[in-house]
Amino acid sequence: MTAMCDVAFLLLTFFILTTQFKKPDVEQIKPPSSISEKLLPDASLMTINATPDGKFYFQPVENASERLQLLDNMGKKYGVTFDNNEKAAFQKVQAIGVPMNQLKSYLDLPDDEQKNFKSPTGIPMDSTNKQLVDWVKESLNVNPDYKLAIKGDVTTEYPKVKSLFEGLRDIDFLKFWLITSQEGKPNE
Repeated sequence: MTAMCDVAFLLLTFFILTTQFKKPDVEQIKPPSSISEKLLPDASLMTINATPDGKFYFQPVENASERLQLLDNMGKKYGVTFDNNEKAAFQKVQAIGVPMNQLKSYLDLPDDEQKNFKSPTGIPMDSTNKQLVDWVKESLNVNPDYKLAIKGDVTTEYPKVKSLFEGLRDIDFLKFWLITSQEGKPNE
């Protein structure tokens, strides 16, 4: 009996120490369901979240030094300079959901306000202002091996998602994953 308890506690300890917790989404997103069983890679994955009301959030990869390069590239592209405090805040931020002209003020917010911040607009993605695609493009300039996953709400309007797909096509980025919730396989 003692040996079984030891094994149980060893397994419990192992799973507690090796589990990677999923960070919560910035806004509640209910993805469509599918029967796909493929798992997404954890490393080098950037994510785009599309909310029910059509706002886009961009989640860069976790690598801190590459995040700084991305921020510098986007700053150069849009003529925005960031100080060291803003760069440190960018390394910790989970997802970006504001246009570039509001990013500095967003990064200046305290951590608890950043976590509770709901962007009224999201990152612009329309025919005249494709900042979301610029985030993806500049991320690929930092590291061409990055992968992209798109998580859209089941109620997100099709024209919003279509404009995203067209923007990705315009930069020749044609391979990405769509995140879905898993449903049971149909009986055959």
